[in-house]
Amino acid sequence: MENLDFIKSCIRRRKIFWTYHVNMRMAERYIPRDIILASVDRYEIIETYPDDKYLSSCLVYACHEDMAVHILFALDRETDTVRIITAYKPFPDKWEDDGKTRSTP
Repeated sequence: MENLDFIKSCIRRRKIFWTYHVNMRMAERYIPRDIILASVDRYEIIETYPDDKYLSSCLVYACHEDMAVHILFALDRETDTVRIITAYKPFPDKWEDDGKTRSTP
């Protein structure tokens, strides 16, 4: 199964592990869980990190009701779950207007 299909499947089946880190960050950044769950049909992988520290991971762009967010998912295929590592609103100084392309310094 491709990474995007795996992520979407896990979200739809609620096979999600919300890390302590993401719970803290989402509260600080005023990003409700509903944004992540409701935007599943609009997910786009914008970067992949196959050799990330513990698990392969993907940075996903999502948009819901005009709120764009980036979500870092770690893919745990062994347990058939995704771990949400962090979520944030893309900063205009680091991302192009599309929110999907990194700005070049």
